[in-house]
Amino acid sequence: MPYERLLKTGRIRSYSAKPSEISQLLQVASRDITTARKNLEDAPDWAYTIAYNSILQASRALMLHEGYRPRGGEQHATVIEFIEERLGASFEQQVRLFDQMRRKRHRVVYEAAGLVSKPEAEQAILFAQRFIDQIAGLIPG
Repeated sequence: MPYERLLKTGRIRSYSAKPSEISQLLQVASRDITTARKNLEDAPDWAYTIAYNSILQASRALMLHEGYRPRGGEQHATVIEFIEERLGASFEQQVRLFDQMRRKRHRVVYEAAGLVSKPEAEQAILFAQRFIDQIAGLIPG
C-alpha cells in the first residue's frame, strides 16, 4: 500500500480535495515565486523563505491530488517524506535540496537573520521554479 508508513504513524490521512483546493495551492506557489523574486535584492533571507514556501505549497497540492493531507506536528517534514515517496529515486536530489531548504528556512525564521546570501537565494528561486513546474506537470487540469 502506498504511503503505508505515513498512514500508520498518523502523519497523513486520506482526504478528498476539491479541484479548487489543489488549484489554489498551485496559484499560491506561483505567487510566492513572484514575491520571492521581488524580495531578492532587499531581503535575500526572506526571498529564500518564500521560495521554500512555494515548493511546499506545490507539494501540498500534489498530496491533495493523490488523496492525502498532512496531519499533526511537523507537517513540513511530513510533506517532504510524502513527496520523497511519491516522486521516487529519480527526484532524490531535488527532495534532498527541498529538505535542506526546510531546515535553513527554520533557522532563518526562528533563530537568526542574515544566513542567506543573495546568490544562494537566487539559486533557491531557480530551483523552486523548476521543482514547481515539475510537480504541476504531475497534476492534470
